Amino acid sequence: MGAAGADIDAVAGERRQLINVAYRLLGSLAEAEDAVQEAYARWYALPRSRRDEILSPGGWLTTVTGRICLDVLGSARARRERYVGAWLPDPLPDRADWGLVSEGGDPADQMVLDESVAMALLVVLESMTPAERVAFVLHDVFRYPFAEIAAILGRTPAACKQLAASARRRVRDAPGPAAVAGDGRAEAVRRVKEAWERKDIAALVDLLDPAAVMTADGGGLVGTVLRPIEGGARIAQYMVAIADRAPGLELLERSVNGAPGLVARRGGMVMTVASFDVDGDGLITRIWAVRNPEKLRPWLRDG
Repeated sequence: MGAAGADIDAVAGERRQLINVAYRLLGSLAEAEDAVQEAYARWYALPRSRRDEILSPGGWLTTVTGRICLDVLGSARARRERYVGAWLPDPLPDRADWGLVSEGGDPADQMVLDESVAMALLVVLESMTPAERVAFVLHDVFRYPFAEIAAILGRTPAACKQLAASARRRVRDAPGPAAVAGDGRAEAVRRVKEAWERKDIAALVDLLDPAAVMTADGGGLVGTVLRPIEGGARIAQYMVAIADRAPGLELLERSVNGAPGLVARRGGMVMTVASFDVDGDGLITRIWAVRNPEKLRPWLRDG
């Protein structure tokens, strides 16, 4: 293979990292893919002589992707003010569960699932300013130096360090999940599934923290509650009401954003993907239910 072919392969090999960065910055697989595609379009639009001068194509692509994501984040707030109901990040499937292949074009195939894609953290990231989010994700998650982040944000490294510290405080001050072992989380979700299937309100109430909160995202495309439901008893009643209105609903235990979750399927179609937070006593404290079909496309490959 010639030098040009090797260069093309090296640049193409950056896609996985760029998708991972962009998803954590944007919380949307589709927007992440668009940002990465735009970065590549700008790379290939450069004259060959200019590309040859760039010592680190991966660094260049990361910088450009970061700037594109920063612009998207700046306009996202206005778009999400018009969004019908609550906006939640796109839920991520696990390739091992769903038979996804790492080759191919779906950005979900490229995702690395770790604590930085936990739904709880992604929701906190939504509360940050665009600059805070970029500084935090690139430094605290991907360990980029502040000098490189400064080039993306157009600020000094010291200012970027302050932005990351401010974002870190937001994460620290937000209600976070307890350190529950994977088996404990899976058992809590399994018990919720079984009680939900039985339509057992009393059992669900026992499994939910009294102050639990459930947030649903239908995007105005499917029916769902527009505001969070607060209180374990109210959530249990709502869950049973859903089961009553949807005969034949099938609940599947699946990994969602790298943690135990549930998928609700009806007639072979995925209707809802739910992720959970579990406290140290094994009680469910938060439920995030994504029903917007546009966010469920990576989940349509269940075999």
